[in-house]
Amino acid sequence: MKTKTLFGALLASTLLLGVGNAMALDGGQLYMKKTCFGCHGKDAKTPILPIYPKLAGQNAAYAAQQMRDIKSGKRANGQAAAMKGVMHLVSDEEIDAIAEWLATQ
Repeated sequence: MKTKTLFGALLASTLLLGVGNAMALDGGQLYMKKTCFGCHGKDAKTPILPIYPKLAGQNAAYAAQQMRDIKSGKRANGQAAAMKGVMHLVSDEEIDAIAEWLATQ
């Protein structure tokens, strides 16, 4: 019984540390550092071309999934090719942080 309890505590600690690490990332800073602003605008509301989406206020889970799909190649429609070159520089934790930040804008 003690082994199960210890394992559960270790698992919970690991999960919490992972969440804490992702939460510690600054999505706004990453948005700028990863050059998202170059197409989507510094405020994520004024893209440089009308064909690029406004990202501010987007649902975080949806935005993160779109970024992951572009990164993996699962999504290849629209302007995905333009983002493909950038997304390989963004980790999953950074994707989550950026998506959370976008949702608050």
